[in-house]
Amino acid sequence: MPETVTITDNRTGESVDVPIENGGIPMSAIQKLMPGTWVLDPGFGGTASTESAITDLDGINGILRYRGYPIEQLAEHSTFLEVCYLLLFGELPNTEQMDAWVHDITYHTFVHENMRKRFMEGFHHDAHPMGMLMSAIAALSTFYPEAKDIDDPANRYKQINRLISKGPTIAAMAYRASLGMPFNYPDNDLTYAENFLSMMWKVAEPQYKPDPVLARALDILLILHADHEQNCSTTTMRVVGSSHADPYSAAAAATGALYGPRHGGANEAVIHMLEEIGSYDNIEPFVESVKAGEGRLMGFGHRVYKAYDPRARIVKEQADRVFEVTGKSPLLDIALKLEEIALSDDYFKSRNLYPNVDFYTGLIYQSMGFPLDMFTVLFTIGRMPGWLAHWQESLEQGQRISRPRQIYTGVDVRDYVPLDAR
Repeated sequence: MPETVTITDNRTGESVDVPIENGGIPMSAIQKLMPGTWVLDPGFGGTASTESAITDLDGINGILRYRGYPIEQLAEHSTFLEVCYLLLFGELPNTEQMDAWVHDITYHTFVHENMRKRFMEGFHHDAHPMGMLMSAIAALSTFYPEAKDIDDPANRYKQINRLISKGPTIAAMAYRASLGMPFNYPDNDLTYAENFLSMMWKVAEPQYKPDPVLARALDILLILHADHEQNCSTTTMRVVGSSHADPYSAAAAATGALYGPRHGGANEAVIHMLEEIGSYDNIEPFVESVKAGEGRLMGFGHRVYKAYDPRARIVKEQADRVFEVTGKSPLLDIALKLEEIALSDDYFKSRNLYPNVDFYTGLIYQSMGFPLDMFTVLFTIGRMPGWLAHWQESLEQGQRISRPRQIYTGVDVRDYVPLDAR
């Protein structure tokens, strides 16, 4: 017998048995009982907008799995491109599939010369790299007009491949343009993470070979950011994709959502907080000001997680490895003390304010040489496969065009008054 819940309309006395499936109830069943009545849920905090087989997120118990695989195992054993394949196609690839996938990504990293010479050079000298990236992703749709044929699986694959492969190229171009430096072409002899670091930092050497510890750390951070269920930007990707827009337009919209400081800017906010604290002696007064409601503890707590963010433990381990290469960040001691206090203070524990993935990522990026305005760009590169997996899944599901309803609270009907009579 399926589980059900009975809902009774006390106005009429009529009832309906609503099935509970996978922890959710269908709105269509409620509408049969109460047509024209909508569930008011600002921010969609308790509304499931879709069914998905991509990411399992249990915020109560601190669990994150991609296609059933624990994030801890993927971060330890996998690579970012392997995780991309997993998210997009549902299974880990075999050797033949992996070789073909890596080849396709590697040899699509170049962008059209007009993108480099005319488009990127047209931005103002102090343009934010994230704004440049978002604009460039949207512009790709004009270079690949065939992307509008979203019903062809082979064509979809090609566009997915281009977005994942060209993202780091455009991101590095945006950074170099912001400094007035010449662009670096991709190096197909390097791995995905190595190639991005080469395009970022290469100056005049014949081939740039990044430290393997830093390349692996970046690869793991991309894995941790690859998907996170129905967050703001992923939902944006699905909503725009539901209109059957091409994937470049949908990805540009998702990038715009991630650009917002309430979504993608959290790790940058952590750095600002640590710099404002400034010294070890200022930690206790800062914590007391937070408890008094006079400030915010950035990098702690999460909209979904009510336990320790499983990604945070992995990031902290990578931070230790990275600092062995780059030297310890002067902000690290402040961060460690803040974490110690938050994990032992009842004020923070009672509010589920545990460290999240953003708490240490900013310190890692900064120690590797990335400026603050590149942090969200790195987030975008990592999140791209998750966006594309959800876009593809929504098309395969035959998702209806997104059209939320509203509860109207404006004035009732009234007659028009001519201008001279007002």
